[in-house]
Amino acid sequence: MHRLTLSTLFVVALTAAIPIVPRAHAAESCQPVFDALMKVATTPSHSYTTNTTVNGGKAAETIFVNGQKYIRAHEKWMRIPVTSQDVLEQEKEKEEKGKSTCHLLRRESVNGEAAILYSVHREYDEVKEDGQMWVSASTGLLLRVEEDVDNRGNKKNEHQSTRFEYGNIRPPV
Repeated sequence: MHRLTLSTLFVVALTAAIPIVPRAHAAESCQPVFDALMKVATTPSHSYTTNTTVNGGKAAETIFVNGQKYIRAHEKWMRIPVTSQDVLEQEKEKEEKGKSTCHLLRRESVNGEAAILYSVHREYDEVKEDGQMWVSASTGLLLRVEEDVDNRGNKKNEHQSTRFEYGNIRPPV
C-alpha cells in the first residue's frame, strides 16, 4: 500500500509539472533574441535597413556609438535625440508588457560568421512583428533581421530587412 501511494504521488507530481515546462521553455527560447536586441543598443554598430514603406525602399543607415544614435537622411548624417538607454528601456518594456514567441530554426552562416537563426513573433502596444533574426554564435550580436511589421495604430504594414556591422565604428562627421 505504501509503495502504491508513493508511486501515485510521483505520477501526480510529474503530471502537474508538465504544463509548466512549455511556458518556461517558451520564455527561455526568446532569451537569446532579447539579449541580442539589448546588446545591439550598447555595442557600436552600423546598420543598413531597407523598408518597403519608407524612403521608397532605399536603404537607411543608422549608427549607434558612444550611447548616441545617428541616422543618414538626404545624404546627411544627423544625431537623433535617442540614447542607448532609451532603446534599452523600450526593449525591456516590449519584453515585459508584450507577448513574444521564438523558435530556434537552425545554424547557418551570415557573411562567413556562424549564426543561429530564430523565428520571432512579437506583439506589443498596437504592433505585431513576425520575422527572423540571425544572432552571432560567438558574440550574441544581431547580424541580420528580416521582419514584417503590422502597426495597427497607424495602419501601416511594412517589411524591414536589416544587416548589422560591428568593429571600427565611429560617430559620423
